[in-house]
Amino acid sequence: MNNLCAKKRIVLTGGPGGGKTTALDLFRREFEGKVAAVPESATMIFSGGIERSNSREVLLAQQKAIFDLQKHLEDIQRAANPKSLILCDRGTLDGLAYWPNSDEDFFATMGTTLEYELSRYDAVIFFETAAKSGLGIRSNNPIRNESEQKAIELDDALQSVWSQHPNFNLINSSESFIRKIMFGIMTIENVINQID
Repeated sequence: MNNLCAKKRIVLTGGPGGGKTTALDLFRREFEGKVAAVPESATMIFSGGIERSNSREVLLAQQKAIFDLQKHLEDIQRAANPKSLILCDRGTLDGLAYWPNSDEDFFATMGTTLEYELSRYDAVIFFETAAKSGLGIRSNNPIRNESEQKAIELDDALQSVWSQHPNFNLINSSESFIRKIMFGIMTIENVINQID
């Protein structure tokens, strides 16, 4: 892998129950030694003792913490792995789907813009929730508690945000998981091989 990959970053995102976390683990194995993974910051926070809440004030504070942690985790992996492709389990813009106020308020609170956050990533691989195909979304992640309907709503909101990225790659929920993985591998290889 060449040094051009040093600044490459891909976000894996999508609605709950799309298979992205499982895919990330497989991608990490496939590209061993070439990629560094950033874990999902929301999972780290909620599995670390912070409880989910319906309080607007608490939601705002939680989403701010998730956004900040996401950026810091990406920075840590970049510093620790300067020549690796960074694969992110969700990205900084995922918080928009969970933000209880306006998009404008989100960007003002985070001190950033949509354009800047999109520019942080070279590509987006979006795993559409299985709920859109009428499938269950049971997860190995104990902090996931969304219903199928909520998963579809979150998927729509996330897709609306991330589809604005110039290198947006949608993996539909109707495809087999093996095809999802193969599509993801091809996308990652393309980003690795791109020359700026």
